[in-house]
Amino acid sequence: MTSKKAYAIGMGPFPDGIFRAQFPYYYRNPAGMPQEKACEYYLDSVKAVFEQCAPANTIAAIVVEPLQGEGGFIPAPIEWIKEIRKICDENGIMLIADEVQSGFCRTGRMFASQYWQEADVEPDIIATAKSIAAGVPLSAIIARDEVAEAVATGTIGGTYGGNALACAASLKTIEIMERDDLAGRSLEIGKKVVTRYTKMMEKYDCIGDIRGLGGMVGIEFVKDKVSKEPDAALTGAIISECVNNGLMVEGAGTYGNVIRFLAPLVMTDEQLEVGLDIFEKAIVVAMAKR
Repeated sequence: MTSKKAYAIGMGPFPDGIFRAQFPYYYRNPAGMPQEKACEYYLDSVKAVFEQCAPANTIAAIVVEPLQGEGGFIPAPIEWIKEIRKICDENGIMLIADEVQSGFCRTGRMFASQYWQEADVEPDIIATAKSIAAGVPLSAIIARDEVAEAVATGTIGGTYGGNALACAASLKTIEIMERDDLAGRSLEIGKKVVTRYTKMMEKYDCIGDIRGLGGMVGIEFVKDKVSKEPDAALTGAIISECVNNGLMVEGAGTYGNVIRFLAPLVMTDEQLEVGLDIFEKAIVVAMAKR
């Protein structure tokens, strides 16, 4: 289902019946578009799917990442998701929150879709994995009773379903997350990172945007702040420079020009500061070489 083309090369044929609409990317709104028109613009992209691909009453679900991962750490705007919920309700469509990357305290909540709930919007299904079991392979879906119970008996399951080791690891992981308030720690880490990134942004013209939720923060690199032209080459150079100095960071984004901050929530403040120091020095070195 991913729209990242790098993962699709040589992997076809692909399943039918999957259609893609534009995700709200306010930093890259069409030139000249007033900010107050942005939400409507991205909603029109969803409605265009109904007109050009399949009628709304034939769509089973709309899948949304509350905060995009591979797409560049872009949070779904609350005003947009509220309208998506209305579209789903009006057309009998389920709303699925893809929390494979954003779940389990990463964004300052146990699930990023809890930010939706605070705005009176709830998904029908949450899909999650990764941090759920601290490295032991496990994924899960969470659904409203009427959704989960509507499935025919015997159609959900598989060889590795309910693996005892993975489930035990997950239960202990969740216990520790709640005991140590790692969601709160995520907010603390995110605040420190955004503060430091903001200072960098004031100094370096190559930083175009900073966004995220809690401790899940994206920083976007551009050739200059006016044109916003993506600078994938600089981003790659920064990543390499970080690795050469003992810091592992990962890229993301449609244009390959975003570096995502998604560090362990059990890190110390001292470790965080060392990492941020290495990161800033890597930016300076990479800029000097370009």
